[in-house]
Amino acid sequence: MTTLKILESLAGVAPADWNALVDGHPLLRHEFLHALHETGCASEKSGWSPQYLTLWDGKKIRAAMPLYVKTHSYGEYVFDWAWADAYNRHGLDYYPKLLSALPFTPCTTSRLLSRPEDTEARVLLVEGALKLAEEAEVSSLHVLFPLEAEAELMTTRGMMLRKTVQFHWTNQGYADFDAFLATMSHDKRKKIKQERRKLREAGVTFQHLRGAEITPELWRFWNRCYGHTYREHHSTPYLNLKFFERIGATMPENIVLALGQVNGENICASLCLHDGKTLYGRYWGAIGYLSGLHFETCYYQPLEFCIAEGIKLFEGGAQGEHKLARGFLPVETLSTHWLKQPQFADAIEDYLKRESSGIAKYVDELNEHSPFKQAEEK
Repeated sequence: MTTLKILESLAGVAPADWNALVDGHPLLRHEFLHALHETGCASEKSGWSPQYLTLWDGKKIRAAMPLYVKTHSYGEYVFDWAWADAYNRHGLDYYPKLLSALPFTPCTTSRLLSRPEDTEARVLLVEGALKLAEEAEVSSLHVLFPLEAEAELMTTRGMMLRKTVQFHWTNQGYADFDAFLATMSHDKRKKIKQERRKLREAGVTFQHLRGAEITPELWRFWNRCYGHTYREHHSTPYLNLKFFERIGATMPENIVLALGQVNGENICASLCLHDGKTLYGRYWGAIGYLSGLHFETCYYQPLEFCIAEGIKLFEGGAQGEHKLARGFLPVETLSTHWLKQPQFADAIEDYLKRESSGIAKYVDELNEHSPFKQAEEK
């Protein structure tokens, strides 16, 4: 018998059964998501109350949809603050809302976790999420960064489509970093070389550490970097040391830390996750400042790792036009939305149509400023 269940924790689901639904994706693994919840990073206290929508055949999990009740819009990267403000000005509550997303992680991945051939399960999840949103005391349902086919399924069930832009890097089979630079225009290539040379002259060196090589001392240093950088930007870190230590212990094969030093002293680091095909760069931090350190730590070192390991794609996080000059090209990312209040739904649908047209023009304009050599330069 097929049934839908809401789970407030993944504790009752065997990791192997859950992971069988996610095709090896590190950010969807039971170990990653459960760590977010159990360390308090994504919990009711932090405004992320897990309400996983799961589909069961008897006692066996068949499909799942990461789902949260949210009391704010932090840590999402598809911004709806203006929508919340409009609700507030009309005396309506926008929060709580239902959200399907990876907390603090703007990566395009499946939101309808099932075996590839199980189309029925994905339909049941979408219909179940919409029914839950209709019946629960929430204003809306939002699905952030789903796969294109999933977004299409959701729109056929009445959800509205929204487009945003990220910048991704693609490995064209480069032999080394210099081979990558050789494909760029003269000005862009020169600037990157200058940035990297200044850091070398300042005594900065890097090493790439796999998860199993990261000692407790280095996890503490990393957490110090991460927290310091958030506070420098007058923000509160979303994640904590317990979370980092936990994923380091439970999924070390998916983790790489680029550790930067000046004359042997640790100064910065970036933490990425990967599955051998895609590198997901999300977190970085430093305890000191040097010009160009951010670009080296967040972009050039992960690119070095991708080239050395033959990883095809690097998703470097949300937004950031500055990435274009460093070889990252614009791609459209998707989200879908359903609002319970009809008048607001109509107004936002009209807004999204106009916004989508603007996004397409924006991507075209960005592509006109490609950092790579044009035909006449080759």
